[in-house]
Amino acid sequence: MPVNRRVVLAARPVGVPVPSDFRLEEAPVPEPADGECLVQVSYLSVDPYMRGRISGRKSYAAPVEIGQTIVGNAVGRVIASRSDSFEVGGYVHGNLGWQEYAAASDDGLRAVDPSVAPLSAWIGVLGMPGLTAYYGLLRVAGVNSGETVCVSGAAGAVGSAVGQIARIKGCRVVGIAGGERKCAWVTDELGFDAAIDYKGENVTDALRAACPDGIDVYFDNVGGPITDAVFQHLNVWSRVAICGQISQYNAVDASVGPRLLWNFIPKRIRAQGFLVFDFREHDAEALAQMASWIRGGQLKYGETVAEGIENAASAFIGMLGGANMGKQVVKLSDA
Repeated sequence: MPVNRRVVLAARPVGVPVPSDFRLEEAPVPEPADGECLVQVSYLSVDPYMRGRISGRKSYAAPVEIGQTIVGNAVGRVIASRSDSFEVGGYVHGNLGWQEYAAASDDGLRAVDPSVAPLSAWIGVLGMPGLTAYYGLLRVAGVNSGETVCVSGAAGAVGSAVGQIARIKGCRVVGIAGGERKCAWVTDELGFDAAIDYKGENVTDALRAACPDGIDVYFDNVGGPITDAVFQHLNVWSRVAICGQISQYNAVDASVGPRLLWNFIPKRIRAQGFLVFDFREHDAEALAQMASWIRGGQLKYGETVAEGIENAASAFIGMLGGANMGKQVVKLSDA
């Protein structure tokens, strides 16, 4: 019988996570109960929100406890089923955690179609990151044709989709990313109108040049000094969709701020945080639209792929430091 290898939380990270905060364990392959499927995982998702889940802080979801399998989305093949909803051989997506085999209730799984897009896309552009981009831009910010949209973390899984959807909707798009290679990718491959390298440019000055008419929508993935710079260029009645604050996730002490909210008063700026689950009832419609854009070549995606569950922790640590371009995934088995 195969062994189930899984990654568990060994210690709560202080500041930047280190490999010793995680532990690779072996356990028997679980047996599915009534209403469950046994899934052999093909790809694990690695996402910034996981940093909060392993910190122990109170949040919108329960933290991962010491010794518990790291939470996370995954996609794979059903190899045993005691469910009326899923048959052996089908492919599913769900919160399966960082493990090679997972027994999961059928009400927590969604069928995926590998003929529409590769399996890995269902935890990326057709999964939580893509839906986050879609809802944050279209429902939270309410973008309109002709507006200028600025997105931070533009070369990440969410930001890269945000910019392309904004272009589809007729907007001018300016991305902020770290490094010349990432900036070239979002402009040359993804069609952003401009990109700002926060590592090599003065962001405030670069925004002034790239957004001469100001910014109508800011999709915030990073927070910190980059967001401070953007606030100074927001237009009257502009909107800010607050998706993430990755620049702050490893901070031991909270930085001073936000310091520039006085901009919001005379300009009547609206800022709103959101979670992808807020719009769950619209997932089928959103995924159908995203899949149509992918088939039509309007929506592209990139991936950074690590191989093997033993490299999941290092992929996560690298992603938090900006090592990935596009969606960071971990490949565990061939489809």
